[in-house]
Amino acid sequence: MRAGVFDSGAGGLTVVRSFLEHGIFDEIVYYGDTARVPYGIKDPNTIVRYGLEAIEFFNNFGIDLLVTACNTVSAYALPQMRDKSDYPIYGVIDPGVRALVNKVEDKDASILIIGTRATIDSGRYQKELESLGYGNVVAVQTGMLVPVVEEGIFSGEVLEAILSHYFSSLSMTPDAIILGCTHFPLISDAISSYFGRKPLMIHSGEAIVEYLEERGMTGRGTETRLGIFASDNVEGLRNIATEWLGADRQFIL
Repeated sequence: MRAGVFDSGAGGLTVVRSFLEHGIFDEIVYYGDTARVPYGIKDPNTIVRYGLEAIEFFNNFGIDLLVTACNTVSAYALPQMRDKSDYPIYGVIDPGVRALVNKVEDKDASILIIGTRATIDSGRYQKELESLGYGNVVAVQTGMLVPVVEEGIFSGEVLEAILSHYFSSLSMTPDAIILGCTHFPLISDAISSYFGRKPLMIHSGEAIVEYLEERGMTGRGTETRLGIFASDNVEGLRNIATEWLGADRQFIL
């Protein structure tokens, strides 16, 4: 089975890493729209347009399904993308909510959602969790973390200052954090350290793996072939993929 994975930049490679670890797909075609990252500051109509343009890209590869790893696209563009495609398209918000529900039974647990401005403004995570009875949900837009991760900054004073900027006024210490952007798993240790504890982290990559496995997609036990493509500086994205996914990874297609 050949899967497409789409993200605004490099962040969706954290989802690819989960797919590789579980061996779900025979081939993965990854497309990062690096020329226009980040999406989280764009208006909804622009986000939808970018999603539809990604469909045109993946139509060249005969994929069996597409995973929209970008939370922002998942929040705004899935219905329009599904209308224009001949294959199933999965977002990461519903799997993220389902993963939290599977792991957090206490409806009074303190839940923090972090993501881009557009993702948080959509209210998708908040509405889904509140409809399921979770009453202590706080959402914070943390858009500055995206370019920091794209720059390869995963720890240190700059990151700590940004975390303090976003979280210092919080009146709660979270029991669980939904990492509502695929860039954020790379700084999950720094986020945990900031709060001085180990809150449960809901990671889009692991959440979508669980979601797909529930739908009968299980590991093949074979080496997954991987193609990396970008709208700008593809070599730069492939270098990031080598760093995040392993130096022995070969990029094909």
